[in-house]
Amino acid sequence: MIVFRDLHKSFGSNAVLRGFSLEVKDGETLVIIGYSGTGKSVALKHIVGLLEPDAGEVEVDGQIVHLLDRPGLASLRATIGYVFQFAALLDSMTVRDNLLLGLRRRGLSAAEMEERVVESLELVDLRGTEERFPAELSGGMRKRVGIARAIALRPRYILYDEPTTGLDPVTAAVIDRLMVRTRQRLGVTGLVVTHDMRSAYTVGDRIAMLYRGSIRQVGTVEEIQRTGDPLVRQFIEGRPEAADDAERAVAGAAP
Repeated sequence: MIVFRDLHKSFGSNAVLRGFSLEVKDGETLVIIGYSGTGKSVALKHIVGLLEPDAGEVEVDGQIVHLLDRPGLASLRATIGYVFQFAALLDSMTVRDNLLLGLRRRGLSAAEMEERVVESLELVDLRGTEERFPAELSGGMRKRVGIARAIALRPRYILYDEPTTGLDPVTAAVIDRLMVRTRQRLGVTGLVVTHDMRSAYTVGDRIAMLYRGSIRQVGTVEEIQRTGDPLVRQFIEGRPEAADDAERAVAGAAP
């Protein structure tokens, strides 16, 4: 499983993560919610060693990520699929070649790689797009190719960075359905970063709210929906007029 322990990360004078601790259980989909710019994506990048903590640690399957050497980090990354916020497809490559890019490092035969391409595109309902380029696809289709690319690696974990951002409600619902399907069919552990509460309720087994650099509350979907925390409730209900009242309530309760 994935464990964040007292993680701290600053960029200059901006302290983004301040004692961030969280455990992602094997086989679950955990959703991290929170305001834009609060460090949700920063937390994800620590899992794959794209960032190193100022203090604290991230453990994946018993390994402390920032202590791994290059071969060890490469081995860890081979178990993790990463779905980037804007898909991060290479415009000069076809859909097939975008999926093959990671597979070519796995020592697979040409037949095995082609089989994975076909299976992954079928799972996201994009069979037949192999020879198309990203510019020929809609935003939702590009996101689905990004998911297919992650699936093709047969990962143990999939990290989703704002998977429904910029999509219309219908297309966003399609992405949610694909995330649920991926967990059900492949049994992967998922970590989703979003501020889309409809998506969080649909795909999450548990939800954790990141606030001011640490976890404010974590619980099942039902527990979050019934929360008595004024800050969490203000966020999940999208009521900006309640923000000041929530802040004052928290300040008044502080020792």
